[in-house]
Amino acid sequence: MHVITTTDELAECCADYSRQPWITIDTEFIRERTYWSQLCLVQMAHGGGGDWEAVIIDPLSNGIDLAPLYELMAEESTVKVFHAARQDVEIFYKLAGAVPTPLFDTQVAAMVCGYGEQVGYETLVRKIVKAELDKSSRFTDWSRRPLSEKQLTYALGDVTHLRLIYEELSTQLEKSGRAHWVREEMAILTAAETYESPPEEAWTRIKTRSSNPRFLAIVRSLAAWREATAQGRDVPRNRVLKDDALMEIAAARPSSVEELSKLRLLQREARKPETAAEILAAVAAGIACPEDLLPRPPEPPRRSPGSGAVADLMKVLLKARCDELGVASKLIASASDLEALAGEENPDVPVLKGWRREAFGEDALRLKRGEVALSAGRRGVKIHRLAEAAE
Repeated sequence: MHVITTTDELAECCADYSRQPWITIDTEFIRERTYWSQLCLVQMAHGGGGDWEAVIIDPLSNGIDLAPLYELMAEESTVKVFHAARQDVEIFYKLAGAVPTPLFDTQVAAMVCGYGEQVGYETLVRKIVKAELDKSSRFTDWSRRPLSEKQLTYALGDVTHLRLIYEELSTQLEKSGRAHWVREEMAILTAAETYESPPEEAWTRIKTRSSNPRFLAIVRSLAAWREATAQGRDVPRNRVLKDDALMEIAAARPSSVEELSKLRLLQREARKPETAAEILAAVAAGIACPEDLLPRPPEPPRRSPGSGAVADLMKVLLKARCDELGVASKLIASASDLEALAGEENPDVPVLKGWRREAFGEDALRLKRGEVALSAGRRGVKIHRLAEAAE
């Protein structure tokens, strides 16, 4: 088992891997105590020339420079194959400032090929490779050294089996003519904005029942301060301030340390003088926000009468279409997409774009216009095209 611990070894390895048409990659990381994931291990494999090779890179080795690895991630002639790529890609984006490209995510491809919703790596290994994974090292603290032979073998299994999975899914995609479906999804995964976390947008992830614009302005200000603080200190945002404490502060609108200290949900960290001063400044900024810049909840869309029943029919149509295509329904449309499609005149939903429109969107529009009908029988739901649109 080859564990790379020096920059020279890494450069030689990456030069070899950059000549391959595709490589498989996985990472091991920890994030429990930090805002950003801490990269602890990188595993790579390729099957060039009919033979296969796999290596482990130890990014925690003293003095190692990962620049050759980042250059490999940017090599346009080599496809990078991940499973459930988002967290791995986010790590490389944070460290190198660029997204690995071109990219192939076997989880997305498996959903397109009918293996189910967000299918796990272990399931694909069992169904495609006909092997079982030893998951006893799943909860390893990958930051600790030395790692045992068993832990390293476990980590390597995440890329060696991935080679066969990639080859099988690629073959299935070409046969079905759906390779472009996956390419469209990869365009989202390789977009830099997918991995950005602007502090000023952090408030949109907080669930609140109030629609009062001034309250929301304070929530926005506090959330932006918390996000920037968490990023700057590299600690989880909830360690800075939990959501329930944040909303309690926004509702109370404290203007002094004394008023702030009386709040029940405030954490010990937030009671420190310097932190308390920053919280009070964020509250004051929200209170002082000009009227025309206050956040306002979007107006609920106007839905046409009877659209709920149409949305229910679309759910049946979606299930029937996905059964026919052998595609995971979650990949095509969500329940909210169907509700918007059924009730709005010109909804801006993914199901009316790209491959999703081809697979389902057009049929859904025909159903909405009364141009198709559904019937149930022994073999499930059938779709019937009508000669004329219903009145």
